[in-house]
Amino acid sequence: MYQKKDGHYRMAKKEGYKSRASFKLIQLNNKFNLIKKGYNVLDFGAAPGGWMQIASALVGDTGLVVGIDLKIVKDKFPNSYFIQGDIFENDISKKIIKIQGEYNTVISDLAPKISGIRSLDHQKSIELNYRVLELSSILLQYKGNLLMKIFQGEFTKELIDNLKNEFYYVKISKPESSRPASRETYVICKGFKKRKLKIEDIELSEESA
Repeated sequence: MYQKKDGHYRMAKKEGYKSRASFKLIQLNNKFNLIKKGYNVLDFGAAPGGWMQIASALVGDTGLVVGIDLKIVKDKFPNSYFIQGDIFENDISKKIIKIQGEYNTVISDLAPKISGIRSLDHQKSIELNYRVLELSSILLQYKGNLLMKIFQGEFTKELIDNLKNEFYYVKISKPESSRPASRETYVICKGFKKRKLKIEDIELSEESA
């Protein structure tokens, strides 16, 4: 059984991080070098601010971090901005572009509200992933990076195949700080091809509902 106050939770508190999820970004960035000093970074699903905090430290004084979430991020981080909003809003990309036109790296720790029905939770996660990919096609610069959380399941392979069409490098990786029993993992994409991208709506089948 998962204990909220596990080792990474206690370490996060000790280091002054907003959440234990901070270690996931640290570990993934150490391995894949997604965020560098001076980068412009876009963070989807930013609340409570764990990844914004780490990204702000990584980009330094010459970089920029923009976070998006339905829930507010109360803390302020250096060279960072926060937009409270829904990624499915029609004008969300315009709000983001007003702050910065293009981004070196897009990161997403978005997850659906868990229903307890595995197939449905997976489907909702995939829908979020495709929306992030669609927005990235507008906001991510040529040869940019994308990091997304996914719940593994029936449609994972199809998503990975689509990502491989848009990026030169795609890999699935589960950081050490993720709980072993969790279905969540992360997709690392590098080298955005910057092609025109059209994401078709994914209909929820009766079987997955």
